[in-house]
Amino acid sequence: MRIFECKERYTVEDLRLLVARLRHPGGCPWDGEQTHQSIRRNFIEEAYEVAEAIDEGDPDHLKEELGDVLLQVLFHASIEEDAGRFDLDDVADGICKKLVFRHPHVFGGGQANWEELKRQEKGQVTYTDTLQSVAKSLPGLWRAEKLQSKAAKAGFEWPNVQAAMDKLAEEMAELQSAVADNTNVEEELGDLLFAAVKIARFFQIDPEDALAGTCEKFIRRFAGVEAAAAAQGRDMKDLSVDQLMVLWNREKHPKNEERKGNDHEQD
Repeated sequence: MRIFECKERYTVEDLRLLVARLRHPGGCPWDGEQTHQSIRRNFIEEAYEVAEAIDEGDPDHLKEELGDVLLQVLFHASIEEDAGRFDLDDVADGICKKLVFRHPHVFGGGQANWEELKRQEKGQVTYTDTLQSVAKSLPGLWRAEKLQSKAAKAGFEWPNVQAAMDKLAEEMAELQSAVADNTNVEEELGDLLFAAVKIARFFQIDPEDALAGTCEKFIRRFAGVEAAAAAQGRDMKDLSVDQLMVLWNREKHPKNEERKGNDHEQD
């Protein structure tokens, strides 16, 4: 095997050699102990950091995060190479063959039908097969969206958004009943979230983006509540829920507060 050498500029092959050097005897003890499972979460976190860099529109940050993901790919491939099952070249061979197969209009003079080609490639015979192929490790909202999208290809879809809204209301009522009885709350909550994703699909909204936006909005408003409490010389924990809700509603409807202030000035 080639030996890794320090140099001014490195290539993907250099990274491959560096990973092997770190993982093998004489390298890094921590790297040598890792397994697919032990670094599984690392891979997921790195992928999300790439997504964040894309959202930021920062090329330098994106380059860095793509490097972290590439490291994860090479690390897992190195583990498999040591086990004698496959190596990085086998990974490249597999993806190249997949892309060629899925692009007959580019490489074979045929017509492209992406979904049908995927079904052929994966041996999917039924619509249920396509649903079962959706990764269980996906974030829940994305998985729900993909399941619904694939089901819709079989005609399993609400006729319009109002029908989907009616279903959402039905699931909300069932959740309220479950909470009152303290039974099946988790199941009914899941049904409600699944129904909410259907609304997102009708408006071509990414449900994860919608929830992410709400999370950011919550942080902004929470910060405003904390600042308002601090302006009173008080800690949030010392305020009652009712008092906190007053501050929260001021953050939620700042224009109403401004309008009230102007009315008082006119008085």
